[in-house]
Amino acid sequence: MPPAKKKQADRDDQQLVRPDGLSVRRRRHDMGWSPRELAAAIETASFDSSGLRRTLTPNQLKAIEEQEERIPYDQLLLLADGLDCDPVDLIAEGEFSSRQATRRTN
Repeated sequence: MPPAKKKQADRDDQQLVRPDGLSVRRRRHDMGWSPRELAAAIETASFDSSGLRRTLTPNQLKAIEEQEERIPYDQLLLLADGLDCDPVDLIAEGEFSSRQATRRTN
C-alpha cells in the first residue's frame, strides 16, 4: 500500500464512532456471555483472523454498553468480529447522519 493511502487508512481506523450500547449488550446476552467472555471471544476472533491477540477489556465493554462511549473504528471492528456480526449493526442510529446534532439548553 502506498504511504499516503496507509496514512489515510490508519486515520480511518482511529476515527471515533459511537456504538449502540443496547445492541452490543443484547447480542452479548443472546450469546450467554459475560463481558469477560465477550473479551475472550474478541481475542479469539482477532487471533483467528490476523494472528494478533487484540481485545477490549471488560471495563471498555461496560462503558460501551452503558454509556455508549465512543471508540476507534478499529475497535468497533474487533467488537463485531467477537460478536460475529456486521460492524454496521453495532453503530448507534444517526451516528453517520449528514446533519450535526444540535444541543438544546433548556
